[in-house]
Amino acid sequence: MQDIRANNVDRFLGYSQFYDQNRPVPPADVVRILTRYLTDAPNRVVDVGCGTGLSSFIWLDQAKDIIGVEPNDDMRETAISHWQSQQRPKNLRFVKGISDQLELDSNSVDILTCSQSFHWMDPQPTLRHCGNLLVCCVMVESLLRDGGVFAAYDCDWPPTFTKEVEEHYHTLIALAEARARVIELAPAEQLAFKWDKNKHLQQIRESQLFSFSKEIVFHQWERCEANRYANIALSQGGLQTALKLGADDLHKEIQAFQDHVQEAFASQTQDILFSYRMRLGIK
Repeated sequence: MQDIRANNVDRFLGYSQFYDQNRPVPPADVVRILTRYLTDAPNRVVDVGCGTGLSSFIWLDQAKDIIGVEPNDDMRETAISHWQSQQRPKNLRFVKGISDQLELDSNSVDILTCSQSFHWMDPQPTLRHCGNLLVCCVMVESLLRDGGVFAAYDCDWPPTFTKEVEEHYHTLIALAEARARVIELAPAEQLAFKWDKNKHLQQIRESQLFSFSKEIVFHQWERCEANRYANIALSQGGLQTALKLGADDLHKEIQAFQDHVQEAFASQTQDILFSYRMRLGIK
């Protein structure tokens, strides 16, 4: 488990700027949905696995205390750079940490979110830390207050565009992940591990920590240029991992995908639909 945890963190080394420039900012619906379920404006929001802070800054005018938790130094430094460029808002801070070792006061969190990150965490220790137990089975005080809301939300990849481009996107990512798993390229102990996103709601329910749970689907249209659409595929962890491990043969496949996207966009900015799935639980 320690190897998996380290590999999942290291997976994002070296491309935080690329990630930050191309990934979508979570829509305002996230704040509206979670605030309604909380029934009041949150005092403290903790965004675990916050990356470059895209999912933390959306709470700036909505919560008194926002904590972005990110174990990867590159990602966290980019988040801090954005924080500095926004006049260092006092109600937002970024700290180094991982999901099952959060050093916060008991019952101090109103909303705890994992945006594009819960699949990199071992679900039960993460959930149990939000409830009562740490992975090492040492009893700890719960972080999430009674009535507090936990939410794991993700984009569906690829963003909605055309059948041909989306199929090419899937093919490229599948090829990259296969390359990364070739035994000669990456011994098992060097690989990152993803938990199944489709089981997030099941994990939330099986934790038995929540009185209410559900899945919510919502969408957001964004104007998008060809370069950004292609770069969203290139920002996927599996592809970046394969390249870092030395899968140079992927460059030809990447170029073919980029050319396909450029042709499909026909030198125009296009309306692209980003779809989100949120799995939430109320304690």
